Amino acid sequence: MVETAIIEKKPDVAAKPVRTAKSSHGKNIRVIGVPLDLGQSRRGVDMGPSAVRVAGLEARLEALGHDVEEGGNIPVAIAEQKKEGQPNAKYLKEITATCIKHAELIVKTLEAGKIPLVLGGDHSVAAGTVAGVAEFERRKNEKIGLIWIDAHADMNTPETSPSGNVHGMPLAALVGLGPPELANIFDFSPKVAAENCVLVGARDIDAAEKENIRKAGIEVFTMRDIDERGMRAIMEEALRLAGRDTAGYHVSLDMDWIDPEDAPGVGTPVRGGATYREAHLAMEIIADHARMLSFEIVEVNPVIDEHNQTADLAVELAISAFGKKIL
Repeated sequence: MVETAIIEKKPDVAAKPVRTAKSSHGKNIRVIGVPLDLGQSRRGVDMGPSAVRVAGLEARLEALGHDVEEGGNIPVAIAEQKKEGQPNAKYLKEITATCIKHAELIVKTLEAGKIPLVLGGDHSVAAGTVAGVAEFERRKNEKIGLIWIDAHADMNTPETSPSGNVHGMPLAALVGLGPPELANIFDFSPKVAAENCVLVGARDIDAAEKENIRKAGIEVFTMRDIDERGMRAIMEEALRLAGRDTAGYHVSLDMDWIDPEDAPGVGTPVRGGATYREAHLAMEIIADHARMLSFEIVEVNPVIDEHNQTADLAVELAISAFGKKIL
């Protein structure tokens, strides 16, 4: 039996989404694990995909009426078996190799008519996810938007990074600033135009990153913006920008966006994040608009979590993004 992609008519991005009493029609979803932890110094996020799976991701998506395929894990190098490489971009060679394999699987997943749901690993996995989605749409002469939900900007380059940790560089790579090894997967860059790239929830930005943000021209909504304007207004504006003249958008959710009180088990926790309900509201609004092409959750670290609390929340947010409603 030949599978065909589910093609939905693009809604007017300026129009408000239509709310329905029931969850959206069932979708074909492929879960892909990328247990990559080479992008940061604190170990443990390589166990993130397993923790999220154990928290019941597949069963809870299927309960919404979705068809879920378990796609397994992308093979990842082990830090103890490799040399760190250049101190300003540690393990960049190995991270790039993983992201290339991952990007190729993302393209195949979309070609099969399935929505990729990616489980990280550290945030450097997003360089592969977004490369794959962008390449798939580029072959159809379409472009994509990007919603980057994160406490951090991830806009460093090897020249500006104070730590040399590559998980602080993927967004810079995706908008064409580098490092070139990640930026040029599939031999084109940038993967996302600046006017369609939105960072939501930032509250910990390096001084050099601020200059890179200005240079790239991406839109940033900080936690202060959310405090002042409210989550609904921010998400509606973010989705409008990411969806403008695009086939849809990828949503990259770093669990450290949420306050450590609700999500203690993350790679790089920062106080003052989104609340439990704010996080769900953001995901519910994404589901309402029905233009999400792919979704990923990164930086779940079971080593420092409390009773798998962060992984449980990750599953809750994923099912909200895929259409679960209160009523």
